[in-house]
Amino acid sequence: MSKFGELIETQVPVLLDFYAEWDEACKGMHPVLRDVAAALGDKARVIKIDVDKNKELSEALRVKGLPTLMIYKKGEMKWRQSGEQDANTLIGLVKEYV
Repeated sequence: MSKFGELIETQVPVLLDFYAEWDEACKGMHPVLRDVAAALGDKARVIKIDVDKNKELSEALRVKGLPTLMIYKKGEMKWRQSGEQDANTLIGLVKEYV
């Protein structure tokens, strides 16, 4: 869990994608998140977290639906939503915190 603190305690916004390899909606988000990461460059970070490999963290954050997306900045959650999102929406949301 301490590694998670290091991930989110940054000056740039961090978009977290909680996903599972077996979930079709999550698979559909992979190219979207690649586009978001490419569009934002070094202004933000996009990090994918496999819920099956990070059960404790997923439970602590009460991740129920997949994919679950969160934006953190300076260790504070700024936005959270479950379900698929399009690249432009995510880019716009993250840019609010740049």
